Amino acid sequence: MRDLVERFYADAWNRWDDSAVDELLAPDFTFRGSLGTTVRGRDGWRTYRDKVRAAVPDFHNEIVTLVVEPPTAAARLLYTGHHHGVLLGVQGNGRAINYTGAAFFTASDGQLTDAWVLGDLDTLRTQL
Repeated sequence: MRDLVERFYADAWNRWDDSAVDELLAPDFTFRGSLGTTVRGRDGWRTYRDKVRAAVPDFHNEIVTLVVEPPTAAARLLYTGHHHGVLLGVQGNGRAINYTGAAFFTASDGQLTDAWVLGDLDTLRTQL
């Protein structure tokens, strides 16, 4: 479980590795994100990730704390990058963003099946 979450952030998010998406996420993976989005499936998650990347091309996730109790895990996260595209209705101007969040995962049969992500959107909005 620890490896799944660490690779989700290192490979699927930070390296934008689509082969990792297929390996790490179950076909019916459900992602509930802070931006008010619920997506299902690998392609749904890729679309969400690509939307975030369009707004913050260097978006980076850092796991600060990871607690694992299989089949679940909880992570405290730090998100960083530079806002260039449209995010939360605001056009970017290259400003740095830096905010925290938490994510809760469930896994089955060696793949992530569910993720709930709660980012500190109040802090993020003050930086846009």
